[in-house]
Parts: sequence; C-alpha cells; structure tokens
Amino acid sequence: MKETTPHEMAPRWVPSILAADFGHLAEQVRAVEAAGADRFQIDIMDGHFVPNLSMGPMFVGALRKLTRLPLEAHLMVERPEIWVGPVVDQGADIVIAHAEATPHLDRVVEQIAQAGRKPAVALNPATPWEEIELLLPRLSMVLLMTVNPGFGGQSFIPYVAEKIAALRAWLRTQKLALDIEVDGGIDAATLPLVSAAGANVFVAGTAVFGHARGAGQGLRELQAALREAKQA
Repeated sequence: MKETTPHEMAPRWVPSILAADFGHLAEQVRAVEAAGADRFQIDIMDGHFVPNLSMGPMFVGALRKLTRLPLEAHLMVERPEIWVGPVVDQGADIVIAHAEATPHLDRVVEQIAQAGRKPAVALNPATPWEEIELLLPRLSMVLLMTVNPGFGGQSFIPYVAEKIAALRAWLRTQKLALDIEVDGGIDAATLPLVSAAGANVFVAGTAVFGHARGAGQGLRELQAALREAKQA
C-alpha cells in the first residue's frame, strides 16, 4: 500500500445501531443513508466480556434486509472465534474482534479472512496498540475504543488521542494506509480531536440517533463539524 497521510484518507461515517430507536429503525436507516453514512456498526455483547447484553448475530441479518451499505459486526464477546461464523452467515462485511477477548487472535483474524470478510481488531482504551503490531499488515482496520466498551452514551477518554497519534505515526513509517476507527463519545466536540490525531473512520451512536431533529441531521452536523475543523 502506498503511504498516505491521515488528511488524505477520506472520512468514513459509521452510525452505531445500538443507539437507534428500534421502533423506527427502517426510517432511521434511510435517513442516515441519505445523509451520507458509509456503513453501519452492530454491537454484539455477551454479558461476559462486557457487562451488558445486546443484539445477536440474527440482528445482522435483520439489518441486512434494510440496507445495501456494508455492515460491521463489533464482537464485544468472549471467544470471538465462535461468533465469526454466525455473523458472517448473517451478512457482516467487516468483523471486529477484541484483542483482549481471546488468546488466539491470530487464528481469529485468519478465520475472518478465510470467510472472505475484512478482519479488524479492537483495542480497549488502556490496551497499547503495540500488542497487535505483528498483525497490522493483515488487518483492514484497527478500532481504538475511546470509552470502555459495553454501554452507549459514555464520555470520551482524552488520552486515547495520544494512542491514535502514535499508531498513525507508526503506520506512516511502515507505509501502511490502514483505517483507524474510533468509537465512544464521538460528537461535534471530540471529532476534530480524533481526526487531527489520525483517525479516519468515525462511529457515532447517540450524536446521530439521539439528535433532537432526527438521525440524518445528527450525522450532517458531525460532517459539518469536521469540515469546519479542517478549514480552521
């Protein structure tokens, strides 16, 4: 891959379905598609790796029927290797496994790739990016959590910006144009910070689906905030 600076990597917008109103899901999906969403994230939680339960693999299939956009399955689960097959079968295009969730991360990454999907790895806020250095050339993306995973609506953890910047700097030395995704507390205030640090894929839940004037307007305001920050 050729060397690319963060500002040459187009921003990508990933609404998190965890924050959606499931009673109006189809309407909200259409609204954020029209506003320029690039794909959707589905958080799958098992109540063990994180202290919460959420959607299972079948929800990936349900959402697949509502959109043609790519879907990423964020596996906040123990033993992600047993979840890869089900989410792939239901239509996930990108599968994200947590480095902290398995002693066999290499095997999980290979499992995702062998299934013909894009492998990605997530890191909790306090996990150094160097722990997955050897895997980086084989990944499509790294997700750096900017909150502790398990619940929506949490506040952004500022020190993660330093980790984003350190990872992006290393990637540039290696001439790897790897996507860096951020998830947790992303809003109009934190978005310029993580973008300047080197992230280019932005997951937003509450800031999009919780917007008083609708999910589409929520996404458009994030896009405007990033444009204004880059022009400043």
